[in-house]
Amino acid sequence: MKAVYKITYPNGKIYVGQDLTGSISYFGSPNSALVAADFTEEQSRDFTARKEILWESGTAANEEVDAKEIEFILALRSNDPAIGYNRTLKPQSRFRRKGGHRPSTQV
Repeated sequence: MKAVYKITYPNGKIYVGQDLTGSISYFGSPNSALVAADFTEEQSRDFTARKEILWESGTAANEEVDAKEIEFILALRSNDPAIGYNRTLKPQSRFRRKGGHRPSTQV
């Protein structure tokens, strides 16, 4: 099952991503340095994050999942540094596919 999800960190900031495999243990790939900068060393020793499925499909093409991911990033404003950890509007699936290079949309 393909899905778009939201990760909520203890500080309330969010990260929106996608999973094309349906893995329960996949928590995305936000920039680790950005996340770490928001927490003390002590806070990082006992850390709980929540994963919430926002949308899922068993039949969607990867391009539809890409579009949904961007739709949720914009709707939830997770590309605003005060709200979340998404820094571009590049879909995560760009890491899994050869070719089909998409231009970066920096925010």
